[in-house]
Amino acid sequence: MLQQDSVRVRFAPSPTGPLHLGGIRTALYNYLFAKKHGGKFILRIEDTDRKRFIENSESYILETLKWCHIEPDEGVGYGGPYFPYYQSKRINIYRLYINKLLKKGNAYYAFDTDQDLDKKRKEYNHRGLTFSYNSRIRMKLNNSLSMTKEQLHDKLRSCSYVVRFKIEPGKKLKMYDIIRGNIIVDTDHLDDKILLKSDGGVTYHLANTIDDFLMKITHVIRGEEWIPSMSLHVLLYKSLGWTPPHFAHLPLILKNDGRGKISKRNTDSFNFPIYPIQWKNPKTKTIIPGYRELGYFPEAFVNMLALLGWNPGGEREVFSLQELINLFSLEKIKKSGVFFDIKKANWFNKKYLNEKKEKIFSFLFEKIKTRSILCKKDYLWKVIYLTINRIHFIHEIWEHSFYFFISPSSYDVHFFNKICHENTISQLENAKILLYKINAFTSFNLKFLFQKTKNKHQIMQLFRLALVGFLKGIDIFIIFEMIGKKESMQRIEKLINQIKEKI
Repeated sequence: MLQQDSVRVRFAPSPTGPLHLGGIRTALYNYLFAKKHGGKFILRIEDTDRKRFIENSESYILETLKWCHIEPDEGVGYGGPYFPYYQSKRINIYRLYINKLLKKGNAYYAFDTDQDLDKKRKEYNHRGLTFSYNSRIRMKLNNSLSMTKEQLHDKLRSCSYVVRFKIEPGKKLKMYDIIRGNIIVDTDHLDDKILLKSDGGVTYHLANTIDDFLMKITHVIRGEEWIPSMSLHVLLYKSLGWTPPHFAHLPLILKNDGRGKISKRNTDSFNFPIYPIQWKNPKTKTIIPGYRELGYFPEAFVNMLALLGWNPGGEREVFSLQELINLFSLEKIKKSGVFFDIKKANWFNKKYLNEKKEKIFSFLFEKIKTRSILCKKDYLWKVIYLTINRIHFIHEIWEHSFYFFISPSSYDVHFFNKICHENTISQLENAKILLYKINAFTSFNLKFLFQKTKNKHQIMQLFRLALVGFLKGIDIFIIFEMIGKKESMQRIEKLINQIKEKI
């Protein structure tokens, strides 16, 4: 049982562009886990790779978290006791620990140039082997392990270098992942990763490990692409005499064609949005809309995202954020990759529409206001209740309801051409006579009148074309009643005139 005040998790993106679905889901799972256990959710910016830095990435991350209602308790933009929360501002801290690793013999200086290493790779490739800077060959390479103190001193003064982590060979490293269970790695298969780069910067592996320890992170919840790095991170912890945190590696979100995971590369190749909110590329000025701009509600987006790899069990799928917090469990996260389905995302948005009727009303009111249409509030509400089940987004309401306010400006081309003959005009003229005779112009009376009419199906289609402009929509007799006798007759007459002009 976790102590309610002990859990600390972090979301640590790099400022290399917008967050995609996988990134924001990682943030969400961290948030849900922290809140479930009364812990803290921290935002840290891992910006050690300045070459890949993209302007506006940080503000995008903050705005996305805010839109999703999963704001951090501390970190970048929020402050906290472990300031600074940018890795680029913690370099001096990392160097202290590099020196500790060097003194303990868990790290060493390496002076191999890029040309030296490229030559080695080619030699190994020629022999059908893969070059790896590891325990098998490191004593044969240009590093401090094969030098005297004097030689090392001279090298440090005259040559550029990196610092590598020294992997102890011949060990079976046993680790545990909350989602995947036991993981065993043979250290003979691990290479000596670089901790300090030749330009004086540190690598993600070192900075991440030190920050997690110093910020008292208890659970590292991240994507499965980091599983190969887990062994290095655990070994770094142990080399520094620290207890590693708990690890949970999340499944990939896969493209719906089954061809790999979603990524920020080739966004045009996806038939669904991959960003939570709009991203404007600062270099190309290209704007890519996100779920927010396309009309998705943040509650629906978060609900959908939470169930993309996790499920609390049972048939129910719609949950509030608080319900997701109460139900969330790392143990119930799937191991295998999950396919993204845009139709399911639309389904979730539709489920939340009923909670947004006031916003639908405001949207529809503005639409009729700009057209100088006058109608009562009760009428507007009735239109909404009649059409809400036909839409997934607020902005779709007008295209599904305009005919309650204005006559169609065009007709379904295929069907219109099909009915352009004298017989259609005759049918519509006869229908007008029947409609004119009805005093109580209600859907019930209209339905009763036409239920035994000859060629009923064709007449109904003609009515729908006249009143709506196309052949889909709600009960045509309800539309008759809503727009009234006068407007209905005018629209039928308009269609008759259009047919006459055509023939």
